Amino acid sequence: MPGEPEIFVAWQAGTTDRTLLVIHGGPDWDHSYLRDPLERLDCRLLMPDLRGCGRSGRVPGEEYHPDGVVRDLLRVLDAFGVERADVLGHSYGGMVAQRFAISHPSRVRSLIVSGSSVLPLPPDAFAGWVERDEVLARQEDPWQREDLSLEACVRAEALAAAPANVHRAAAMPGYLRRLGEIRFGAEWVRQLQTGTLVSPRFPDAAQRIAELGIPVLLLHGRQDMTFPVGLVEPTLELIPRARAVVLEEAGHMVHVDEPDGYLEAVREFLAG
Repeated sequence: MPGEPEIFVAWQAGTTDRTLLVIHGGPDWDHSYLRDPLERLDCRLLMPDLRGCGRSGRVPGEEYHPDGVVRDLLRVLDAFGVERADVLGHSYGGMVAQRFAISHPSRVRSLIVSGSSVLPLPPDAFAGWVERDEVLARQEDPWQREDLSLEACVRAEALAAAPANVHRAAAMPGYLRRLGEIRFGAEWVRQLQTGTLVSPRFPDAAQRIAELGIPVLLLHGRQDMTFPVGLVEPTLELIPRARAVVLEEAGHMVHVDEPDGYLEAVREFLAG
């Protein structure tokens, strides 16, 4: 998609009049790790690589800001002639999706927050979870290595974090293959290192989403070691039109651990 910056969009035509805009996480990843199982949906899919990620264009450092991403997403909808879309965001992309809905409510039909959270994480979010402590203790820290470029560190970190992100051992080989296909970047982590990275999360996101009155799905893995499942119930209390699906044998990569359950939850939500 031309413009400043150019935005790469993977898309497929659907058999319905609905469009699902999918926002990846990372943020220095690309859209590809989310394609399966979402590509089995009947609706039209728009899966952009965020600015500075994958095959999308790079921008000056100060422009790696969530508001710039929101503007890019508007350009994507405009380029495809989409007035209102259902929006799904995973992990970091889940917070971007919330920001997009709050900033441009007329363009969002519904919101799916997958493997992410509306509420901020409290300091004791994972207190007492021994298994998580053990997994993280075994995780290599590539940022301590001097022989790797920033891009290589991002890839190495994704590989090292695989046991924390995927719960089911049977799903791990396929997940590692996905990681091998991702075009990792390092533009966003450069801002993190300089202390200039701005969070996409609005501090009053739950209240503002509730005021939108749109349907919201919280799609979560019970074993998520990045965003605690314990934040799901308090969020439901704050957003009347929200519902939740928690998949018991899924971790942070909920769509990898339980693809069929994940796809069924998305389908039912969009149909409803």
